[in-house]
Amino acid sequence: METSVSKDPTIEKMDEILTQSAKRTRILFSTSYSQTAMDEQDSQRAKLTSKIHDEYQNLRTLPEALIRQQKEAAKARKQATATKIEEAPSDQEEKSSMSQIIESIPESSKALDGKNEGVVAIRSKDQFSSDVFGDTLAGAGSLVRRARAKIIKPVWHAPWKLMRVISGHLGWVRAVTVEPGNKWFATGAGDRTIKIWDLASGTLKLSLTGHIATVRGLEVSPRHPYLFSCGEDKMVKCWDLEQNKVIRHYHGHLSGVYALSLHPTLDVLVTSGRDATARVWDMRTKQAVHVLTGHTSTVSTVKCQEADPQVITGSMDNTIRLWDLAAGKTMGVLTHHKKSVRALALHPTEFGFVSGSADAVKGWKCPEGTFIQNYERKKAIINALAVNQDGVVFAGGDDGSLSFSDWKSGYNFQSQDTIVQPGSLDAEAGVFCSTFDKTGLRLITGEADKTIKIYKEDETAIKDSSFYQ
Repeated sequence: METSVSKDPTIEKMDEILTQSAKRTRILFSTSYSQTAMDEQDSQRAKLTSKIHDEYQNLRTLPEALIRQQKEAAKARKQATATKIEEAPSDQEEKSSMSQIIESIPESSKALDGKNEGVVAIRSKDQFSSDVFGDTLAGAGSLVRRARAKIIKPVWHAPWKLMRVISGHLGWVRAVTVEPGNKWFATGAGDRTIKIWDLASGTLKLSLTGHIATVRGLEVSPRHPYLFSCGEDKMVKCWDLEQNKVIRHYHGHLSGVYALSLHPTLDVLVTSGRDATARVWDMRTKQAVHVLTGHTSTVSTVKCQEADPQVITGSMDNTIRLWDLAAGKTMGVLTHHKKSVRALALHPTEFGFVSGSADAVKGWKCPEGTFIQNYERKKAIINALAVNQDGVVFAGGDDGSLSFSDWKSGYNFQSQDTIVQPGSLDAEAGVFCSTFDKTGLRLITGEADKTIKIYKEDETAIKDSSFYQ
């Protein structure tokens, strides 16, 4: 005799609920399990339906006035998109496919139940597709379309090669500057002298003595026959190049002066040093106009430009400060670097600058100091930076490494090591200062082997058109 075992109705109901739940889960995550398990469009539809049900369940019935307002906004958006000149084809494809998925969701008013496999009741599809999601719906239920990153192709630059090596200093060459007429350049070194060299031939024209410690900064005025110098002896001097002698001293720094910069349009000189300040001087009266305080360690580099921020400083407290010259106060502090900022260089034509530290070489856009990008190079303490009109960014390292990068893309198109002067130690490979001449066709570096090296572009180089712009 056969006996029949009847199932508990509660258990049967539970099994049914579990089966339905498993089925809905399978539908929602089918694309994660297997592309072949279910058509991708069905999965997208289920996901979107679930999202609409969960997030907009209580907003199905809107006031008539609001519905009217949304329709008008949708119409205005459509007109605006119609007037666009060109839209990316991939965007159009994404939008049309998503519209089709939304269109395919049934317009039933039924709630989610056992027989309605993952499909929920929604109000007007047009309202959801245009009003709720807007024009930014871009697949996988995302409500925001992410901006696509643009890949900038690097501009081609010819590689640079060593053209001339100049000897003459008896100490590390710590400062270099080119005069506005591009006929000569001056260098300052650990031997306490300033030497003036002919740019075309590399011959020594003049030696100036007066500093009693290493000369760390030099600059020639574009509007006066003056050369300004500063050094580790706390002195800031103004040399009259017609008489070849010092005519002014600027007293005030409490320790070594590491950098100086002339304002391009005002008769103002800015110096910075180991006393953690930058000082603004009236060139003619020798009066201190401002003492720019805020850094907590040596201010190793300073640059001036015509527009705000008119003064930019880099310090060994790992920060860069942008200064309001009129008020003598900080406009902004850039804290991206993790190591001492030893070098800054302004772009000659674009409103931006680069900064160098042991962790990275970074590009910035003025006036806010917006970060642009990092420039590729091997890790080294960066002492020297320079940028020319063609967008070549040069960085010289403490280990003698030289890198040439493209300003716009950040691509490092050339890396090499400096060659030390015969008879020098390998440890004396180090670049301390650099500048391009006024044409941007010659690069001058001052180095730890007591030499000055001049580089130029290789005229025989051939452009690789497949990779570069």
